[in-house]
Amino acid sequence: MKLTTITNVSVDGVMQGLGGSDEDRRGGFERGGWALPLFDSEAEAFLGQVYRRADAFLFGRRTYEIFAGSWGSGSWGTDQGRNPISEALNTRPKYVVSTTLTDPRWADTTVLSGDVTAAVRELRARPAGELQVHGSGALVRWLFDHRLVDEIVLLTYPVVVGQGTRLFPHTGPDAALDLIDSRSTATGVTIHVYRPTGRPQYATTPPTAST
Repeated sequence: MKLTTITNVSVDGVMQGLGGSDEDRRGGFERGGWALPLFDSEAEAFLGQVYRRADAFLFGRRTYEIFAGSWGSGSWGTDQGRNPISEALNTRPKYVVSTTLTDPRWADTTVLSGDVTAAVRELRARPAGELQVHGSGALVRWLFDHRLVDEIVLLTYPVVVGQGTRLFPHTGPDAALDLIDSRSTATGVTIHVYRPTGRPQYATTPPTAST
């Protein structure tokens, strides 16, 4: 299966607490709910298409619990849960990386607590389909570190949050990216789809002064 990460970020790269003021207050974060005022019908339609094509989902523990308490309740989102996102999440297999979760209550959930690298590689080795990772910042960074990401979907919202956990840390592995798709919505949300292509190329000689 193709492993795709789907992440909502601000212009300054923050991904923490996008959905609500109390969604994630770790580290004294006080600016939650920054994405929803900009989440328009175009962004919703795009994400609906993304969720429809998913064959399975992979989560970190914190994002899994947020999703299980909202989408997993069957009443979240438009039409009281009868929407593409809710239907996909509640009908397809879910895998959650955790060493402490022992009794997941969301149906069709498998806990990955052993050799996570081997487990993810086994999922990616399946003959077809798409394994999607939504949110789950720590897990996404770990997947990048281990070169396990096949495609990156970034929804960037036109806001500078100024605090909070960012998708990419100050230091980490580098990666070259091919732009596969790009579009924007009426409220200014830009959507970019990238494919990692290995290490970037760096200039080895200084530029020559023009004459």
